[in-house]
Amino acid sequence: MPQSREQLEANEHQILARYAQRSADSRGRAYPEPPHEWRTDYQRDRDRITHSRAFRRLEYKTQVFLNGTGDHLRTRLTHTIEVAAISRNIARALGLNEDLAEAIALAHDLGHSPFGHKGEYALNDLMKEHGGFEHNRQSLRIVETLEQKYPHHAGLNLTWETREGLVKHFNPADHPSKRDGFDAKSNSLEAQVANLADEITYYGHDLDDGLDSKLLDEEALKAHVQIWCDTDAEVRTEHGTLDSETRHYAIIRRLINSQVNDVVETSGRLIAEAGVQSADAVRLHDGDLIRYSDARRTANLELREYLYENLYYNPVVHKPNQRSIKLLEALFGHYLEHPEDIGSQSRARIKTDGLHRAICDYLSGMTDRYVVLEYERLGL
Repeated sequence: MPQSREQLEANEHQILARYAQRSADSRGRAYPEPPHEWRTDYQRDRDRITHSRAFRRLEYKTQVFLNGTGDHLRTRLTHTIEVAAISRNIARALGLNEDLAEAIALAHDLGHSPFGHKGEYALNDLMKEHGGFEHNRQSLRIVETLEQKYPHHAGLNLTWETREGLVKHFNPADHPSKRDGFDAKSNSLEAQVANLADEITYYGHDLDDGLDSKLLDEEALKAHVQIWCDTDAEVRTEHGTLDSETRHYAIIRRLINSQVNDVVETSGRLIAEAGVQSADAVRLHDGDLIRYSDARRTANLELREYLYENLYYNPVVHKPNQRSIKLLEALFGHYLEHPEDIGSQSRARIKTDGLHRAICDYLSGMTDRYVVLEYERLGL
């Protein structure tokens, strides 16, 4: 017999740490619904996210390399799945709610524009006189407004806690708590886990894609990035001589594992020192409790700087993305003059949200390849 929702919630009370967010303690949904028979609220959130159109479109959105550049290179979707996996691992180790951490991780990039961060910067510039554009805020907008799945309300009607987690960089003005009279200073630990898991994922897997594409070189990494040099030495000591592909996978696997271990150990200590005894006590605590150690943060900054200089701004990556931005700019200008050409759902929001925001919603939801096809179709 399947376990009932009540049994699953009782299991959470027995297993999860006191500072974890329990499903039974959710602040609920904007539109009340009857509970499910054998799924918790956060399981339902996860399922709604993975069944959304915005989630499916992530398959054809750029992570680092322009979508379609290579069959083995990551897309925004594979990145998201990897973030969710790391989030679950960290949440389990710390006694947190894995389902909530996973739901937040799966939704964290729903609002990402086509062409990665270059597309985000372009849309923000185009929208600078009309509220700007930022992908975390757009993710929240998607789940609250833009997805159309239910007959009686807009959005996915996710729980308060999942929506809270999508405000990735805590900003009191954006935070759902400000709408509900709760004076939060931080997000839940589950939200903090998903945030840091995102960072761990792109450190490791962007290295992987960079090496796979030959834009990064192992010897140069050894010479300029201490954390790579140290991990390379550990792998060579343990495994001896390996072929280059096996060695760089072994290094990245160990690097990710050491990042996760550092976060679990550091965060466990900080949580104990803070003495938080509930999920809301975490929210009232000033500052994140899910963190790297100081030494790991310093090492990661060196790695981050190296990736920006040698991968993200490498002409092979940078120039195609820059060319793609011209397509976004051309489409934005065309839709300003011809709003009848944007999708019907976006067009319907012109009266309430304004033409610029409706166009931004439409463009940010496009996949990389659809931007190209639409540009060609309109003869721009």
